[in-house]
Amino acid sequence: MNSLTHLDKYGNATMVDVAEKAVTTRTAVAAGEVRMTPTTLAAIRDGATPKGDVLAAARIAGIMAAKRTPELIPLCHTLLLTKAAVEFEIDEVESRVLITATVRCNGQTGVEMEALTAVSVAALTIYDMAKALDKAMVIGAIRLLEKRGGKSGDWKVDDNR
Repeated sequence: MNSLTHLDKYGNATMVDVAEKAVTTRTAVAAGEVRMTPTTLAAIRDGATPKGDVLAAARIAGIMAAKRTPELIPLCHTLLLTKAAVEFEIDEVESRVLITATVRCNGQTGVEMEALTAVSVAALTIYDMAKALDKAMVIGAIRLLEKRGGKSGDWKVDDNR
């Protein structure tokens, strides 16, 4: 079993020292969803919610969250991101908004947490912007889809697991 990298020899939490790691281009893609009533989904799609353009606000919130991940998640490194993008897809059949975040940097550690944080905060923003219409919305399925770069190489989720 591999040793836990975020614990020192005494079992205390510590930030991993990445000084000896090579600088490489690192990319992570994460996804999630917000399920809601068809009426709420239509209001979001049509820009007819009481608080305005839900997806525009959620996109900005997700990008901002990716940039501020080290302030939210203990022991994350501060990274100079070169890309943070948040995209949405309206799924009428399942009555949900699908969220995808792509984050990239040239650095010594990965951007998985930044992509996951972007999706999470975008989902929370959708909820906040539309809760007057539907308090029973469900945020879920937040997961890493893929990561590229770094010592451990590339990885992509196996949808058949």
